[in-house]
Amino acid sequence: MFGVYGIHRITIHVRYKYYDSLIYVTYNIEGDVFMDWKSELKKLLYIVAAFLIFYYLPIGNPRFDNAVFEALHLTKWYAQEHVLLCLVPAFFIAGAIAAFVSQNSVMKYLGPTAPKLLAYGVASVSGTILAVCSCTVLPLFAGIYTMGAGLGPATAFLYSGPAINVLAIILTARVLGLEIGVARAVGAILFSVVIGALMYLIFRKEEIEKANAMMNMPEPETPRPLWQTVVYFFLMVAILVFANWGKPATNEGIWYTIFSYKWEITGISSLLFGLTLGAWFGVKWWKVLVSIIVVGVLGFLFQHEPMIPFAAGVVALTLITATEKGEMTTWLEQTWSFSKQILPLLLGGVLVAGFLLGRPGHEGIIPSEWVSVAVGGNSVFANFFSSLVGAFMYFATLTEVPILQGLLGSGMGYGPALALLLAGPALSLPNMLVIRSVIGTKKTVIYVSLVVIMATITGLIFGMLYQ
Repeated sequence: MFGVYGIHRITIHVRYKYYDSLIYVTYNIEGDVFMDWKSELKKLLYIVAAFLIFYYLPIGNPRFDNAVFEALHLTKWYAQEHVLLCLVPAFFIAGAIAAFVSQNSVMKYLGPTAPKLLAYGVASVSGTILAVCSCTVLPLFAGIYTMGAGLGPATAFLYSGPAINVLAIILTARVLGLEIGVARAVGAILFSVVIGALMYLIFRKEEIEKANAMMNMPEPETPRPLWQTVVYFFLMVAILVFANWGKPATNEGIWYTIFSYKWEITGISSLLFGLTLGAWFGVKWWKVLVSIIVVGVLGFLFQHEPMIPFAAGVVALTLITATEKGEMTTWLEQTWSFSKQILPLLLGGVLVAGFLLGRPGHEGIIPSEWVSVAVGGNSVFANFFSSLVGAFMYFATLTEVPILQGLLGSGMGYGPALALLLAGPALSLPNMLVIRSVIGTKKTVIYVSLVVIMATITGLIFGMLYQ
C-alpha cells in the first residue's frame, strides 16, 4: 500500500465498564499517520467519472433528449398511478404481517419445514388472489420472507402475484388468441411452483439451517382470535385489489360490473376495516369515527376524484397508528421500515427503465425496431432476447397485452410473445433492485436467471407447436 506521511491529530475514545457504569476516556495523540492513497484514488476516479459524464452529456441529441423525457414521464406516471393506490396499501399489509402475524404461523404454512404441497399451494393461491403487479407484490414478499417463510414458497409467491393474474390471462386469450392465453395460464402456474422448488433445492443447506434456528421458538400469545386477524387482513387485501381493479376490454360481464362499482366496494371495505380497528385493536372510537366522517364527506364531495378521499384515508390511518401505543405503533414502524427500503429503489429503477426502453408505445434510448427485428421467428435467440427484455422492462398490470398486440403486428413470433408474457409481468428492473435488497445478490441473480431460462424454453416449445 502506497501512502504519504503527515502531521495530524488523532482522537481516540476508549470505553470501559466500571461495575454498572460506562466510563469514557479521550486521548489526543499528535504525530505521523499514514494516508491511504488507495481509498483516495477511488474517490478521485468517482469525481473524474462524474465530470466526464456531465462534460460529454449528449444534450441536444433528439434520441437522448427523448429518452430523458420518457424516463421522467414514466416515473411521473408510476408515482400517480401506482404509489398511492398500489404501494401504500401493500406497505401497510406488509407492516401488518410483521406486526401481527407470528413467525410460528408463517413457518407452519410457508416455512422450510412445512409440507411442500401445502406451502407451495398457499403461496401460488395467495398470489392468484392478489393479482398485483411486479412492484406491488414486493412489500408483501418482503413481509412474509422476513417473518420466516422459506425461500421456495416465498419466491413462488413472488412470481405468482403478478404472473397468475386471472383478468390478464382472460384478456390475453381474448385479444391475442385462446392458444396463447391457455399457454400463459398453464406456464405461469407451473413456473411459480417449479421456480420456488428450484430455489429451495439450490439453497437447501441454508434453508435447513434457517429452519433449525427457528424450530425452538416459543409460540407467542395472541391477543385476539384467529378469525379476527383473518378478517382484518381480508379487508386490507380487498382495499388493495378493488382500488386497483382495471377496466376490462368490453363494457359487459362480471368484470365490468365490478369495475363500475370498484370505489363503492373499496369504500365499504375501508369502512369495515376502520370499525375492526376500534372493535378488535383497541383504537379509540372517536379517532375511528372522525376518520370515517372526514373520508366519507370527501368521498361525497369528490365523487369524480376518488384519489382525494383515498389519500385522506391513508393520512387518517397514519395518524391513528402514530398516536396510539403498543401494536399500532409497531405496525406503523414496520410499515415505514418497508417503505424506506423499497420505495427509493422502485422509483430509481422505473427512472432507468424508462430511459432505456421508454413507456408502452414510446421509445427510450434503445430503438424499438431493434426489439422488433430481434424477436421475429422462433429461434433460441429470439425467445431469449424476448425473455431478457421482458425481464428488465416495467409492465403495469394488463399493459403487456396491447404492447404484445403491437409487436405481433410488427412481426414478433408467437414463441417470443409467450416468453415475454411469462418473464415480463413477473420481473422488472425496479423489481430486481428491491429483491436484491431483501434476499441478496446471489439469490436474486439465480431467481432472475431461472425465470428468463424457463421463459425461453417454454416460448421455444410453444413456438414450435404453434407453427
